[in-house]
Amino acid sequence: MITSFDEKIVEKAQEIVEKASSRGTILRIIGAIGIYLHIRDTPEALNFYTSTPRLSEKQTLFTDIDLVAYSKQRKDVMNFFEKELKYSFNPRLQMIFGGKRLLYMDPHDGFKVDVFFDKLEFSHDVLFGSEPGKGRLELDYPTITPTDLLLEKLQIHNINFKDIVDITALLLSHEVGERQEANVIDARYIASVLSDDWGFWYDAMENLKLVEQYAQGFLDKGVLSQRQLQTIKSRINRIREVVDATPKSKNWLKRAKDGTKKPWYREVEEYI
Repeated sequence: MITSFDEKIVEKAQEIVEKASSRGTILRIIGAIGIYLHIRDTPEALNFYTSTPRLSEKQTLFTDIDLVAYSKQRKDVMNFFEKELKYSFNPRLQMIFGGKRLLYMDPHDGFKVDVFFDKLEFSHDVLFGSEPGKGRLELDYPTITPTDLLLEKLQIHNINFKDIVDITALLLSHEVGERQEANVIDARYIASVLSDDWGFWYDAMENLKLVEQYAQGFLDKGVLSQRQLQTIKSRINRIREVVDATPKSKNWLKRAKDGTKKPWYREVEEYI
C-alpha cells in the first residue's frame, strides 16, 4: 500500500532531481524509490510490489531518499543542497564517509537524503564515474537505468526479502534484451560487468537463484500467477544465457580458481 508519506517522499525525490537538473547538476534516484518509479506504470508489477510486505515492521514503503552524482560535480551538489535547499549537513559523517557520500536532512519534512558519488560501494561496486559505467547517469531520468537498479540489488551478498521483492518487481515490469533502451534490462551490460569480477558474478548468480525460489513461493501463496512466474524465469534465464556466453576476463578466470575458499565480497553493515 502506498501511503501519503510514501507519495510525499517520492515527489520530494523527483523535485530534488528536477531542480538540480535545471541548474546543470546531475543527480539520479537509486534504491527503493528508483525501483518504484520504474515499476509503477506496470499494473501487475505495482500490485505485486505493494501487496507483498517488503518491510513488515514498517507502515511505509520508503524511509529516505538515495541519490547518486558525479564526483566532478561535488561542489555543485554541496552548494545545491546547502545554499539553495538549506538542507542541514553533518560534518562528522563527512569524516566517516570521506569523499564517497554526503548525508543531508530535509529541514521541513525530516527526510534523510544520501548522496553517493561515482559508485555504489557495498558488497561489490556498481560504477557510474568510471569504466564500464562511465556516463551511465545520463542514460535515464530521474532514476538510474533499470539495468543499474538490478545490479544494485544483485551485488548484495546477504540479500534480504525486500531486495528479492524489488528484483521480482523489476523483472515483471521490464523486458530483458541486449541493448541500452528505456525500460529494457540490458543483459549485455550486466554480462560485461560480471565477466570481469568473479565475486560479483557469483553473488549475482546466487541471488537470481533465490529470486526463482521465492517466485515459486509467491505463486504458491497466490501473489504471482503462473504466467508471471514464467515471465520471471524466462527473463532470469535470458540474463544467465548472455552472461554465460560472454568471455571472461583474465582477472575473472584467475579469481575463479580460488572460488569461495577466499572472501569474494566486501563486508558492509548497511545496504540501500
